[in-house]
Amino acid sequence: MDGHTDIRSGGWVARLPATLRPFALLARLDRPIGSWLLFLPGPWAFAIAAPDWETGLRLTLLFAVGAVAMRGAGCVVNDLWDRDLDRQVTRTAGRPLASGAVTPRGALVWLAALCAVGLLVLLQLNRAAVLWGVLSIVPIALYPLAKRVTDWPQAALGVVFSWAAPMGWVAATGDIAAPGLLLWAAGLLWILGYDTIYAHQDREDDAIVGVRSSALALGERTRPFLAAVYAGMLALLAAAGWLGGLGWPFLPALLLPAALLLRQVLRFRMDDPELCLTLFRSNREVGLAVALALLLGRL
Repeated sequence: MDGHTDIRSGGWVARLPATLRPFALLARLDRPIGSWLLFLPGPWAFAIAAPDWETGLRLTLLFAVGAVAMRGAGCVVNDLWDRDLDRQVTRTAGRPLASGAVTPRGALVWLAALCAVGLLVLLQLNRAAVLWGVLSIVPIALYPLAKRVTDWPQAALGVVFSWAAPMGWVAATGDIAAPGLLLWAAGLLWILGYDTIYAHQDREDDAIVGVRSSALALGERTRPFLAAVYAGMLALLAAAGWLGGLGWPFLPALLLPAALLLRQVLRFRMDDPELCLTLFRSNREVGLAVALALLLGRL
């Protein structure tokens, strides 16, 4: 895996002033896939629970801005915790904190700015959703510790990255309900799958430096694990749609994300980091396909 890195020097970030570029890289603004994946469970909830299209679109816009800010903030927190470990892993050695391009003090100032944007978004929501947003700080802060104490840090990430589902339900309705919790559980299983694929990029380096992951725990059993968690995700989505009162088009429309997930399972190769990254990124289309299926159930 020599030379495999998650730092990309091209794109629009390369056109930023040199002083700003490391901060954009620190917040992963050059790689929006993480923001997409944090954001998408929110529209799943809006598709079922929003009382009207205007409310759904307004919440979608707010959650999109919030996802970019909070994903960036999460990356800063993660890199502050992991900067010493990151220097020992090929893929992460070039990250701004690990390489020294950004100091810890500068990272904390940037973190405060990103959190301020997130707070402005949060204050546009109802009181119950604000409370859910505040509670999310706990798993966000604890996630970087998970890889040091458990073989399943992907489960901790799953709690964080699926948080938009119950929070989105509360933002749309003022209260949580069973379909919103089922969407949360479906999102958690989805994330267990795709982040295990992602973790296979670092499997060898993680074993050397002592970082734990589902990729290391599963090894050759990863493919059947992916099939199981993705099947569970689809079952939970079907249950959420049924309890949420969606119409019949929802179930046949769910075949599209099912096909995209099956494609990941069949193509997965644990010793091909570039393919693992490609499969991981393809989950944006999976999340959008789920949102489309849910919307079709409202027609």
